[in-house]
Amino acid sequence: MPSPPEPGERRTFLRSAEDGHLGVSQRTFTRQDGVRKEHSVRKLPAERVTKAIDDPATPLWRGAIALRIVTFLFAAANVITNQSDYIRPWLAWTTLGVMALWSVFTSRAYSTTWGRRWSLVLIDLALTCGLMSLSQLIMSDHQLLGLNVPLITTIWACVPAVALGALAGPAAGFGGGLTVGLFTYLSKGVPSLDLLRDIVLLAGAGMVVGMASATARRSAVLLAQALRAEAATAERERLARSIHDSVLQVLARVRKRGLEVGGEAAELAQLAGEQEVALRNLVAAAPTDSTVDGEIDLRPGLQLLATPKIQVSTPATQVMFAAGAAGELTSLVREALSNVDKHAGDDARAWVLLEDLGEEIVLSVRDDGPGIPDGRIASAAAEGRMGIEKSIKGRVESLGGTLELQTGPGEGTEWEVRVFRKGAAR
Repeated sequence: MPSPPEPGERRTFLRSAEDGHLGVSQRTFTRQDGVRKEHSVRKLPAERVTKAIDDPATPLWRGAIALRIVTFLFAAANVITNQSDYIRPWLAWTTLGVMALWSVFTSRAYSTTWGRRWSLVLIDLALTCGLMSLSQLIMSDHQLLGLNVPLITTIWACVPAVALGALAGPAAGFGGGLTVGLFTYLSKGVPSLDLLRDIVLLAGAGMVVGMASATARRSAVLLAQALRAEAATAERERLARSIHDSVLQVLARVRKRGLEVGGEAAELAQLAGEQEVALRNLVAAAPTDSTVDGEIDLRPGLQLLATPKIQVSTPATQVMFAAGAAGELTSLVREALSNVDKHAGDDARAWVLLEDLGEEIVLSVRDDGPGIPDGRIASAAAEGRMGIEKSIKGRVESLGGTLELQTGPGEGTEWEVRVFRKGAAR
């Protein structure tokens, strides 16, 4: 049994909520007047184990804020340097004031999850492009066409593309960069190699930030899954110790004494031995959390089917498969093993083999029973017993796989199922 907690000790427990989601509980233990007391039970959903990382793209947003501040200072220096040649200097300073206020507002908004939404980022893009368009009212033709003076917004205009990338990924960042580049061309009025360079840099910056954002979010999901698996493993180890000290020892003793006594007790001993193996497999099975692609490891569900008469062999590494298809394959194997138990005799043994061939997986179930007589499956279906037709053949057909049966009198029975992974060439 696990040791009692010491005063002041905190322990973390894995719990299962009514909705089936895993969570974590923290409990603090104290001792007062010789009595152990438990305090402040706090339950958190497993999805919040990584609460410290509310938004994995937060560093990118901070970078966008820093970029906005630095580029605003550059825009201010640009206005100060070129104001004497502007047609409307007052409009230039007014535009710079709006840019300053907007920089303060968006810097504050982008630092919180509240401001990281489509509506605000699109407003940022629209306002930036609108202020850029004022360049034709502020700057002289000589500045726009001859001296190649930067537009009123200059590089300050690149921030919306970066923000779109941080918000929604590479496609949004690329589109934001192209939009800013288009308004740069409209404000200049004349195409040039420098303008083309700016468009490429704007679109590329938005796309690169978007790729970094998508990678960060995917990594955060994988980290959360790893933390949940770690919590589940710790709880499973605790349960294993507790079960080993109680239930498994009792089952082992019943099996031993039953075999010694013999008679009907021997049958009970056999059942106790089977339950002992099943319970050990259940405790040892790995968690089956889905990945971000909705896949799970196919091995644990099959490993739980092992008994003293059923040997399950799986690869040492994970065999990831679509969650729904994995459940169907496990049910298929369970049905095949049920047929072995019903028709192959009390002494029959069965073997389950899982192979991962990359684009496809191969699952075989073999027994050493008397085999299936010719025509037996067809006659069973005609009599309305549809176990093989629906539970085995039907499942394989629904998964788009192939099924092969090898059997004969005295040769046992072997089912071999081949199923392609999603998207694999056939």
